[in-house]
Parts: sequence; C-alpha cells; structure tokens
Amino acid sequence: MSQNYRFYQQRADEAAADAKSSTLENVRERHERAEKTWRGLAEQARKVEHDREKAKEDRRVRIEAEEAEAAAEVGED
Repeated sequence: MSQNYRFYQQRADEAAADAKSSTLENVRERHERAEKTWRGLAEQARKVEHDREKAKEDRRVRIEAEEAEAAAEVGED
C-alpha cells in the first residue's frame, strides 16, 4: 500500500482517539468529522493504488501480446 494510504489512516486513527478523549461535544464532533474525512482520503488513495497496479498489469499483458505477435510475424517470413 502506498505511503499516502498509511498517512491518511494514521491521521484518521489520531482523530478518532482525539474524539474519544474529548469532553466538549463540539470538539468531539470536529474530530469525528476529521476522522471521516481522513478515512475517505485513505480509501481514495487505496483505490488509486489498486487502479495503478491494474493498469500496470494490463500494459504488461498488452506489451507481451504485441511482442508475441511481432515474433510470429518475423517467423512467418
């Protein structure tokens, strides 16, 4: 997983801990909103990383297929 994902998860965990330890309702709510935002960012970063890996694999497969096709064409000559 990317460093961004870990960073966002750590911030979310910190916000959750701060919310839990807050005695004032408005402060607790602020930390809860921050946690929700950080978790959303973490999920988005996780998805981007997954999509990048999938695109990388798709490119690798496409390149291998093109190379095999080119080798077959050379062999036909």
